[in-house]
Amino acid sequence: MSIRKPAFVLAVSIALLSAMSSSAAILWSDKGGVLVHDTGPGKDILGGALKRGNTSSDTLYFKFHVDPLSDVSTEEYFAGFQLYEGDTARLGVGNSQKAWAYSAFNTSVIGTNNTVTGDVDLKSSHPEFYDTNNIEPYELPRRGTGCTIVFRVQYVPGTDDVVTVWMNPSLAKGATEGNQPKGLTTQFRANAAFDEIHLRHSGLGRGWIFSDMAIATSFEDFITPHFWQQWWFDVLAIMLLLTVVGASVRVVEKKKFQSQLQRAEQERALERERARIARDLHDDLGSLLTRISLLGGLLRADKDNPVQVDAHAQKISQSADQTVRALEEIVWAVRPASDTLQGLVDYIAHFANELFDGHVTRCRLDLPRDLPALPLQPDIRHNIFLIVKEALNNSLKHASATEVHLLAKISKNLLEICIEDNGEGFAAAAAPENGGHGLRNMRQRAELLNGTLSVESAREEGTTVRLAVPLSNHAAPG
Repeated sequence: MSIRKPAFVLAVSIALLSAMSSSAAILWSDKGGVLVHDTGPGKDILGGALKRGNTSSDTLYFKFHVDPLSDVSTEEYFAGFQLYEGDTARLGVGNSQKAWAYSAFNTSVIGTNNTVTGDVDLKSSHPEFYDTNNIEPYELPRRGTGCTIVFRVQYVPGTDDVVTVWMNPSLAKGATEGNQPKGLTTQFRANAAFDEIHLRHSGLGRGWIFSDMAIATSFEDFITPHFWQQWWFDVLAIMLLLTVVGASVRVVEKKKFQSQLQRAEQERALERERARIARDLHDDLGSLLTRISLLGGLLRADKDNPVQVDAHAQKISQSADQTVRALEEIVWAVRPASDTLQGLVDYIAHFANELFDGHVTRCRLDLPRDLPALPLQPDIRHNIFLIVKEALNNSLKHASATEVHLLAKISKNLLEICIEDNGEGFAAAAAPENGGHGLRNMRQRAELLNGTLSVESAREEGTTVRLAVPLSNHAAPG
């Protein structure tokens, strides 16, 4: 009992400290999700909890998260989080009827949306890619892609207020409004007086889901550090460490020795795997160089025939491009910095950009950033890359697609990659199970990864390839 009782007191103290640390200076909040669809002007959700008039001179911060069920690329609609003063609509943030992007409306400026008075498109950290030379700084509300918006209103008595909007800002520990990137910050003026808040939607589509709504007096009030980032967690960790260090020395030394043996074996395995990958790629490189040499001979032989010279020159150029890509894969395969999950995702992004550069087919990347430093065995990351490479090549060369979407996400130690195109597709009964477009090799590689590969397609409806790979058995020892 003398041990359990202090432990119980300590647990209660931790719970109390956690509860105290989580109660920031929030003036109003509503965490629950609300589906808003075809509401017209909407109804007040604030319930008189807060208001600001034209004589106010303080600053408020607003936050909300949306999950669009309507896709603005195919469905024209209006949706937003809007301030009301009585029955008068004031500043709104969301998607105005004509904006076709996340936007603010009912502002007092002529915005970026075709000079429509009051509509201001919002800068985004995930801009839309129309082609390789034109990156729009705005983001279209996409079905299934959520967005968190924070905006600040600096109330100015007797005139329009100064409004600053951040799309998907960092709310991690240490984040401030001052260190948010300029690429996701938009500023303008508007009348933001209010005593009500309405959630609105009208037009096409199935609406928006609003959640995690709050009003606060500072940006930092929205920062919610994890419990392991609290000071008391560090104190607890030190106490536990001092308690067990004496009894743990022998166990730690034994585990350290075993870890060294395991690391040495892993290093030998890495060297063998690198040699295998380099050998395989070298064979491809050798055949490409041989082809270039033969084409050079044909070029010299047909030097008096301009048509043949041009044809040979084009083939030499194509072979040279393939050789450069093969060399890049060799360097990536043997570079120690590539042996991580982040290195794999970065190289997939680089390969996709290089592959689609100069083509009319647009590739939209949705890849995670700042991934954990998880080392991967070389054969694992190589097989994952080859599956993605084959799927992207199929979409570009065989699907007649105008747009390809490459998505990757990590959840519960599972890597999920989806390659979706809007090409011509193929009937399920005609799915090339026996090697057409490399699908058979892709499935074999997925089996080696203990993962799953699914291919969904229908004529004139595009093709979707989904790869799911468990990472728990594939991580290399650190």
